[in-house]
Amino acid sequence: MNLIDVFNGDADGLCALHQLRLADPADSKLVTGPKRDISLLKRVKAGVGDRITVLDIALSKNRDALDRLLEAGAHVRYFDHHQPGDIPTHPHFEPHIDTDANVCTSLLVNQYLQGRHLAWAVTAAFGDNLADAARQAAMPLDLSAANLTQLQSLGECLNYNGYGETLDDLFFDPADLYRQLHPFADPFAFIAESTAYATLKAGYQEDMTRAVALSATEVRASGRIFMLPAEKWARRISGVFGNQLAVESPTQAHAVLTAKPEGGYLVSVRSPLAARSGADELCSQFDSGGGRRGAAGINHLPESELGRFVALFFKTFG
Repeated sequence: MNLIDVFNGDADGLCALHQLRLADPADSKLVTGPKRDISLLKRVKAGVGDRITVLDIALSKNRDALDRLLEAGAHVRYFDHHQPGDIPTHPHFEPHIDTDANVCTSLLVNQYLQGRHLAWAVTAAFGDNLADAARQAAMPLDLSAANLTQLQSLGECLNYNGYGETLDDLFFDPADLYRQLHPFADPFAFIAESTAYATLKAGYQEDMTRAVALSATEVRASGRIFMLPAEKWARRISGVFGNQLAVESPTQAHAVLTAKPEGGYLVSVRSPLAARSGADELCSQFDSGGGRRGAAGINHLPESELGRFVALFFKTFG
């Protein structure tokens, strides 16, 4: 029997897997990639009796591969909070899927584990820009404000590492970053002792300084659009910059369009925090687009589609 863990390379995917493997240690094969690389199941080969755990990637983007694996006799356990499409019924399929806008995959895993590694779920919720949900979940931990701020910084840094078009854009391959997390049951020990966290925090601060110096290219009452250059720092910061903009102006929607070296744009969209809806509806109208109600993206927006995107952005959130 083979054990295979398939997970999104952002904070939510990392912390979801970390919780599960703290509770149930296992030497598994890791399948992951940058945050936008979500069609991960197509890379998995498995057969009768193999056990696959999938974390924080949309079932709708992996349905064909899931059907193939189930037909081959594999057992699949699936935790996610993105729009799933039709959820299959199969004796070897165990879904844990909730699309509530205030839920992330790590909070679903925390529920499954009955709170055994809650601090890591809180970290992930902060990283997924669910600060209110993170603080609510953290109440049983009775943490100080300073401790909560530390977990928020850790979540944001783990999430920051996931953004980029290729692994070359990232500070750490998410599989390697998971292996650095793995020895630490306590996130505060990871914060204090890990050189990876120090590297990510310094990179985050440097890249964010560049991003906040930019002005919006279009501003209306309902939202703002920002354009970032075709540089590594911009690809790394695009998603967490969108999160920060949403926090700064919770009644507005935000779009961050990062130019790609070969042309076109990588797009991150954040719904107003006051409503948390519309981002998936907008992005799903474009090829390679998808996500969840509060946060979604488009992996490649051709330059010819820019005008259409801007019009739909303000129509969706206007």
